[in-house]
Amino acid sequence: MTPELQEQIGALLKQHKIVVFMKGSKLMPQCGFSNNVVQILNSMGVPYETVDILENHEVRQGIKEYSNWPTIPQVYINGEFVGGSDILIELYQKGELQQMVEVALAS
Repeated sequence: MTPELQEQIGALLKQHKIVVFMKGSKLMPQCGFSNNVVQILNSMGVPYETVDILENHEVRQGIKEYSNWPTIPQVYINGEFVGGSDILIELYQKGELQQMVEVALAS
């Protein structure tokens, strides 16, 4: 990953409290896992930003290096990597995701 891309990703994560790197957009998810994440965040009614990794091959590969996580989608809250679809579903079902989001939005 180039230093420029690393800086670009870091800046995006600082700018937004919740960021989802996904296939497609929040209006048109392009895979079931990305759709799961969008549905959870939409049901919570929280603001979040999405990045369509299908639009940029460099970002698609770079985000995997950035997080050291091999799969998409990737969810970041307050600049911290949280996980993908399965982890988000689990956190949501346990009520932990709501707490993480409340803390992030309050800061």
